[in-house]
Amino acid sequence: MTDVKSKRLAGGESFETADRLHSAAIHLLRRLRVRDRESGVGPAQLSALSVLVLGGGPRSLGELAEAEQVRPPTMSRIVAGLVRAGLVRRGKTEDGRRIRLEATAKGTRILQEGRQRRVESLAQALSSLPEADRLRVAELTELLDQVLRKL
Repeated sequence: MTDVKSKRLAGGESFETADRLHSAAIHLLRRLRVRDRESGVGPAQLSALSVLVLGGGPRSLGELAEAEQVRPPTMSRIVAGLVRAGLVRRGKTEDGRRIRLEATAKGTRILQEGRQRRVESLAQALSSLPEADRLRVAELTELLDQVLRKL
């Protein structure tokens, strides 16, 4: 029996729900990502920028590569483009031994505007639902936050 089949049998309903949730999350983000084109910044660069803006501040190139699950040479190319665009700046740590990458004010603004566009699109879609369904989605969102804390 394959590993996936055994998990499906062992997990039953939880596995099926997880499978559907995984698919829905991917489709939701893909549909919302369309709005990112308006920023004029590519998806890989926006993703790296989001780590710097939303992920707690400056990071080294290695930390950023790890967060984005890419190799350092790939992240180096992504960062070079962000620096050329004025969205990220390189700085040194207090001891001057390590380079730290941080979002500029322009980078932060572009990321926040993009997030606003995504949220507006999602809010518009949610507003078309009946009130009872919107309340259910709100409750499910709270449950998803609980699930995320367990991952």
